[in-house]
Amino acid sequence: MEHTLLEEITNMSSKMLKSYETLNEIHEVDIATTPKTPVYQEDKLTLYRYNRDTDPTYKTPVLIVYALVNTYKMLDIQPDRSYIKNLLDAGLDIYLIDWGNPSKADRFLSMDDYINGYINNCVDFIRKKHRMEKINILSICQGGTFSVIYSSLYPNKVKNLVTHVTPVDFSTNDGLLFRWSKDMDFDTLVDGFDGLIPGDFLNQGFDMLKPMMKLQKQQTLSSSMDDKDKLLNFLRMEKWISESPDQAGECYRQFMKDLYQGNKLIKGELEVGGKKVNLKNLTCGLLNIYATEDHLVPPAATIPLNDYVGTNDKELYSFKGGHIGVFVGSRSQKELTPAVAQWLKKRD
Repeated sequence: MEHTLLEEITNMSSKMLKSYETLNEIHEVDIATTPKTPVYQEDKLTLYRYNRDTDPTYKTPVLIVYALVNTYKMLDIQPDRSYIKNLLDAGLDIYLIDWGNPSKADRFLSMDDYINGYINNCVDFIRKKHRMEKINILSICQGGTFSVIYSSLYPNKVKNLVTHVTPVDFSTNDGLLFRWSKDMDFDTLVDGFDGLIPGDFLNQGFDMLKPMMKLQKQQTLSSSMDDKDKLLNFLRMEKWISESPDQAGECYRQFMKDLYQGNKLIKGELEVGGKKVNLKNLTCGLLNIYATEDHLVPPAATIPLNDYVGTNDKELYSFKGGHIGVFVGSRSQKELTPAVAQWLKKRD
C-alpha cells in the first residue's frame, strides 16, 4: 500500500515537472498560418487570396464565405489540420472573406449589407480579376445560409456552391439552439446590448448547449499538459474560440427573427434588401454537406435544401462527425477535402 502510494506521488511529481517544462517551451500559439495576401478591403472586411507556389490546376476560383460567428481561422487551425491548406494542395485558387470585428459603428449593418453589399462586391472583384462570369462559392454554417440566399439572388454569378453544415430549414426542434430560439425576444436582446451582440455572450450560449463540454475540456487539458503537441492542439482551439467577434445587431436580429423564428427562407417569404429570395432560382451546381452528429446545425436543418432548389445538379454528402469535426478531424483531412475537390473538378 505504502509502495503504491509512493509510486503515485512520484509519477504525479514527474508529470507536473514535465508539464512545467512543456509550458516553458510554448512561447506563442499560432493559428491560421497559411500564407495569404489581402486583395480587397471594405469597411471592416478584408478579402484575402491564398498564396500558391504553383499555378492552380482549376480554372474557376473559389470564394470561401464563413459565418459571422467565430472566425474563419478554424479552417486553418494548424498546418496538419487545415481545410484551406488541403484545398490549396488539391490545386484550387482560393479567396476568403474575413469579416473583421464589428464595432458600435456597425450595429445597423443588415443582411442586405452583408449579402447584396459585401459578398456581392467580393464576387464582382474576383469575377473582374479573372474575367469570368461565374465563380465557385464554398460556404460554412451561417455563411452557407448567406451564400444560398446570394446564389438565389445572383444565379448568373455563381457556377457551383458548396455548403457545409448550413441551416436552411429552421422548423426542426432537433438541437437546443433551434428550440430556444423560437421563444426568445431578440428585439429586447439586441436593444439591451445597444445594437452590438458580444461574442462572449454567444459563446456562453453555445457552452450551455453541451454543459459537460467544460468538464471534458478540463480533462483534455489535464491529460495533455506533459505532451507539447497535444497541448498545442488544445490551445489552438481555445484561442480560436476566444477570438469570437461581436455581431452587428440588425443583421443578428433579422437572421434570428426571419429564419430561426419565421423560417422564411424555406417558405419563400424572405426579403433581403427589398428582393424576394426564391430558392428555385438557385440553379448552379450544389454540394450540400451535413454532419451526422452536429448539435449546432442538426441534419434536419440542412438536408431539406436539396428539395427546394431549382438546380438538377445537386448532391447531398453525409459526413460522420460533429460541427467542428467536419474541418479539423482526422477524417476530414483524408475524406472530405478530396471529395470536395473531385466534385468541383468534374464541374470545372
